[in-house]
Amino acid sequence: MPADPRSAAAAGNPQRHMRLFPFHTVVLGALIPAFIFSIGIGAMLPIIAPHAIQQGATLAVAGVIAAMLPVGQILADIPAGALASRIGDRPAMLLAGGTACLGLLGAALADSLIALALAILLVGAANAVFHLARHSYLTEITPPMHRARVLSTLGGVHRIGQFVGPFIGALVLQTGDLRLVFLLATATAAAASVTVALSRPEERRRDSGQRRSDSEAEDTVVRPSLRTVLRDHRALLLTLGVPVLLVGCIRGARQQVIPLWGEHLGLDPATISIIYGIAGGIDMLLFYPAGKIMDHFGRLWMGVPAMVVLGLAMALVPLTQGAAQLTWVAVALGLGNGLGSGIMMTVASDVAPSAGRPQFLGAWRLLQDLGIAAGPLIIAAGAALGSLAAGIWVAAAMGPAAGAALQRWLPRWSVHANRTTRRRAGLL
Repeated sequence: MPADPRSAAAAGNPQRHMRLFPFHTVVLGALIPAFIFSIGIGAMLPIIAPHAIQQGATLAVAGVIAAMLPVGQILADIPAGALASRIGDRPAMLLAGGTACLGLLGAALADSLIALALAILLVGAANAVFHLARHSYLTEITPPMHRARVLSTLGGVHRIGQFVGPFIGALVLQTGDLRLVFLLATATAAAASVTVALSRPEERRRDSGQRRSDSEAEDTVVRPSLRTVLRDHRALLLTLGVPVLLVGCIRGARQQVIPLWGEHLGLDPATISIIYGIAGGIDMLLFYPAGKIMDHFGRLWMGVPAMVVLGLAMALVPLTQGAAQLTWVAVALGLGNGLGSGIMMTVASDVAPSAGRPQFLGAWRLLQDLGIAAGPLIIAAGAALGSLAAGIWVAAAMGPAAGAALQRWLPRWSVHANRTTRRRAGLL
């Protein structure tokens, strides 16, 4: 585990002099695999529904099959934490990569809609394990005063991979065979696994005697059960879990609001895609500055403004009347989401216990994924009731609400909330 921040402060804060992105442990061990893995997922996402329709599915059934990806993630969030705790973070990443390969290959070869749905469900479960394991891994090896930059960079490379993936998938689709995109994703999942395997665990010990004593101590550690972790951290999850749900909700809604409102305005699919891509481009540019500010000034300095900007920008969407206006609002949406790059992963790492960390992060991710799933449903409910704009405004309200909840609860649980809490903890 990283050195305790209070001890580091008392010793002149040597964490400030440590390398921010060690190549073998951080870059090769997490960032590059995350980028490669996200390319395949990004390439696969747009073609799940079209492939299902080619296999004979109706639009409704194709939507259900596409939904198997987030359903698989939600179902696997808690088991992913237990798995990573039992076998270790890096082995869990390797297992997830191999499982993703099987699921993606199964999707390419599926000869029925049920087989395709099960394959996508398996990919979603593998995605949950891969995300949680690399998050837990970076939490362990990254010093707290570097944490926001490292985790926001992790979020950034994930965004870049999912942005690049559809374009690579489009090149593959020039062949006219949708199955080849699943094979592309299989190759990227395998490449990500190989990259993790080539990385080296962090070398922390100086002599073999100390290595032996540490190994013996680790063997005697009793890993807490999921029930124990949830019981011991019940108060934290019931309070700080509220902004986790709200942040997930508005981010889930953000992914659907531009396509849906663009359709409402009668824009053609190409125009909607360009506007969506512009928002994604703005989003990708901000991950490192956001992480640097969070490391220097505290998590609230980015978390609260990001959610307020995201909510206000979403509230403006129903007021747009054409492509130009929607583009400017999309830029604001990208700005708000980019400012909050890595915020939930960073806060989770700040408050996660050293004993039972993977199980805790699994519960945290479950709350976040439930929020992400709820966001589009709120917009859809508004449309079903006759007012798409009303649904968007309800979802938009989740942004300021998330900011207020972070402001209320984060200082209670994290010394890294702002400079005041760090000063009280002796970190400044």
